[in-house]
Amino acid sequence: MTHSFYRRRGKRILDFCGALSALIVLGPLLVGLAGLIRCKLGPGVVFGQKRPGLHEKIFTIFKFRTMTNERDQNGKMLPDEQRLTPLGAFLRKSSLDELPELINILRGEMSLVGPRPLLAEYLPYYTDRERLRHSVRPGMTGLAQVSGRNYLPWDERLEADARYVETMSFRLDIKIILRTALQVIRAKNVAVVPEKVSPYLSQYRENKKMIEAEKSGG
Repeated sequence: MTHSFYRRRGKRILDFCGALSALIVLGPLLVGLAGLIRCKLGPGVVFGQKRPGLHEKIFTIFKFRTMTNERDQNGKMLPDEQRLTPLGAFLRKSSLDELPELINILRGEMSLVGPRPLLAEYLPYYTDRERLRHSVRPGMTGLAQVSGRNYLPWDERLEADARYVETMSFRLDIKIILRTALQVIRAKNVAVVPEKVSPYLSQYRENKKMIEAEKSGG
């Protein structure tokens, strides 16, 4: 399978067949998890969040719900770590909360492998090279995920995404899928509350800009 054919059609064939097969095989698990979440957290088993995908087109990513909707006395939503339940922590640690993204893959919004779809508010903070990440479909897993996930500094994480786009191939995708499976089994490099190990990209870039401004001014 040549790289050009794989980029044009082969990758989409792999995505569709892989996601469909996974949904069939994991169907009973998905139903069981949905029932458990419904019992523990109430209505709203799956939640959707807007993310930029291919060519920065906004789509709704699907995930299993892991947090309650608890609010403080003023009606403001409590911080994520206070709303995260033991079940939700388990789902994140095991990456089971990501399984509904198989629907996104069938719909053509995502790929099995590719740069992870990040928050839409990050769009102004990418460099031209980092924007390469949006020239392919975002993935359930990717080169950055098997290289350290949230524990990888932002600059390195986004560089890994750009490098993936430049070197994307069938062989690389299979390698990333196998490495992802191994990481899931080991529950390695999973940040249950990502914000505790890595700041938001917007905060990271703004802080970096301030530091560089202070250095140049000094």
